[in-house]
Amino acid sequence: MNTDNIRNFCIIAHIDHGKSTLADRMMEITGTVEKREMKSQLLDSMELEREKGITIKLAPVQMNYKGYELNLIDTPGHVDFSYEVSRSLQAVESAILVVDATQGIQAQTLANVYLAIEQDLTIIPVINKVDLPAANVEKVTNEIVNLLGCKPEDIIPVSAKTGFNVERVLNAIIERGPAPRKTESNETRALIFDSYFDDYRGVVLYVRVVNGRIDKNANIHMMENHTNGIALEVGVLKPKMQPKDALSEGEVGYIVTNLKTTREAKVGDTVTLQKNPAMTPLPGYKNVLPFVYAGFFPVSNDQYKDLKEAVEKLALSDSALRFEPENSPVLGFGLRIGFLGLLHMDIIKERLEREFDLDLVVTNPSTNYEVVLNNGTEIEIKSASDLPDMSEVLEIREPWVKGEIILPVSMIGNVLNLIVEKRGLHNNISYMEDRAVIDFEAPMANLLTDFYDQLKSLTSGYASFNYEISNYKTEDLCRVDFLVGGNKIDALAIMCHKTEADAIGRDITKKLKQVIPRQNYEVALQAAIGARIIARETIGAYRKDVTVKIHTGDRDRKAKLLEKQKRGKARMKRFGKIDIPSEAFTVMLKRDDN
Repeated sequence: MNTDNIRNFCIIAHIDHGKSTLADRMMEITGTVEKREMKSQLLDSMELEREKGITIKLAPVQMNYKGYELNLIDTPGHVDFSYEVSRSLQAVESAILVVDATQGIQAQTLANVYLAIEQDLTIIPVINKVDLPAANVEKVTNEIVNLLGCKPEDIIPVSAKTGFNVERVLNAIIERGPAPRKTESNETRALIFDSYFDDYRGVVLYVRVVNGRIDKNANIHMMENHTNGIALEVGVLKPKMQPKDALSEGEVGYIVTNLKTTREAKVGDTVTLQKNPAMTPLPGYKNVLPFVYAGFFPVSNDQYKDLKEAVEKLALSDSALRFEPENSPVLGFGLRIGFLGLLHMDIIKERLEREFDLDLVVTNPSTNYEVVLNNGTEIEIKSASDLPDMSEVLEIREPWVKGEIILPVSMIGNVLNLIVEKRGLHNNISYMEDRAVIDFEAPMANLLTDFYDQLKSLTSGYASFNYEISNYKTEDLCRVDFLVGGNKIDALAIMCHKTEADAIGRDITKKLKQVIPRQNYEVALQAAIGARIIARETIGAYRKDVTVKIHTGDRDRKAKLLEKQKRGKARMKRFGKIDIPSEAFTVMLKRDDN
């Protein structure tokens, strides 16, 4: 098809603003999917996506409307998948910005708009859910005008659920959205904006062809990864795979390859031909690194092999997933897995439990730290238990994030207090009508556990939060160890700032006292920095009344029996094994509960 008649676009929005529903209506109106095959959130094929009402993996679809070829990429909205969103935006020329008429502009709406502006995309603003009684179209229109500097008449009010005005959106894409830029280059380059592993066909790439064409059975080369493959099949998605002889300049489609893992063809890489390779790759490739790490252990050690195989299968489709074996004296064999964020971790955990029927113990999430040793060597550690002896450490650097919170003006005070509690620094407060935008910086580790829950609680659910990794800062950090019955439990060790160590030590030992069961002897729970004990709780022993069988008041006989019991308990204490339940390893996730 002539590139003048192609329009490539994506839909960007905050979570739950209706972008998947809008995509459904577009496919219905353009006849891409027959009415009998239609179901809500059609592009969200994963069970978890449909259940949580969020898009986890992006999905492209080609529609034909009024003689034009419209290529839509439905992007995830959550901050953990912002890299996928940025790659999708690089594969298109225009973006539909969807804003909920009842909620207005939210934190991830702003974040995605900034990404779209960076890529120099044409933005078509749409207000969704205008049919709801709580819709405030005038207020949301003013917010969008202030954000984009557009005219109120440029904003299209729609109801994606009923289909009201969706045809106007399709017409706006054709009229306002630019066609793909034509290039004079005779070399072939295509951007990989997603890849996944198919059990039967191997690695499937979703690509946007920028220059040239890729024919079926062509020998292809990934420029950043330096891997070669064969394009066994090429085609477009409508939304099912539809094979073609070739993908031409400006088109969005798929390539079925003979590659064995998605690590060989990562998101953001450039595909070219082996026989006429391009000289320069497309801009913007970035190796995505995990920022959150957690230990995954099977409840029974017999399931370790199943866990390893399951994670390997998921890693085939998810190139951001990193894992390595880990051994804990308490939990046995397991894996330490790296994630892009807490939602990413939550989704992988649920998929492992549902799809592979595994019972898992997940340790408290932690982030990575940069450690500089006295001899100048720099190492990266993924958990507190990896930290070398403090006498060898010169400095420890922890990752900080830049955050953005949008909330009602009346709730600013509480949220500023929360940011300070988390060792954060607020940089700026700006205002949009009756809402405020707080820009702040904070250590990643302090936002990992329950920051989002506390934020939602303080603002009655009205605040939205977005963040990105900023840089690493040198801080006065220390490792806090937890001892149960005198034995150090590495899986419970945490990194924290020295000013917070005492309070966290006291708090966690109290929580551990509630979850570790009582024994026949006294058990000491201690928090320590090095050899210095900073907090202690004691779990009292079960006590059997051994004097009950004495019917006389002979004090000597009673003392003798009690002394014998005491010696027995001391012997038990030396040899006894304390059973630590799995809840003890997630106690920090509820660190601030009373």
